[in-house]
Amino acid sequence: MKKIEAVIRHYKLEDVKNALTAAGVDGMTVTEVRGFGRQRGHKEMYRGAEYTVDFLPKVKLEIVVPDKMVREAVDTIIRVARTGQIGDGKIFVTDLSEVIRIRTGETGESAL
Repeated sequence: MKKIEAVIRHYKLEDVKNALTAAGVDGMTVTEVRGFGRQRGHKEMYRGAEYTVDFLPKVKLEIVVPDKMVREAVDTIIRVARTGQIGDGKIFVTDLSEVIRIRTGETGESAL
């Protein structure tokens, strides 16, 4: 099993969620996050004063999928979340040694 974490633009969340659901992903966790990478923020004006916004708002999706679904899930996120501009986000894929469903005690892929 793999955990896929994707940091994407806010306005792409609904499209990515719908595409992942259509691809067979059963659940996900969504967190509003702030950060920066190569985009490095931007300057804004407020009441005549210029200030830099370093940490930009993003959304982080976390999904857990069986090994056989990893490529499809990653490709789906890339296809739907890509705008071609700096700041589209990142995807991180990590191995999971165990998953346990709290309610039933099921483990492994059956806990997904």
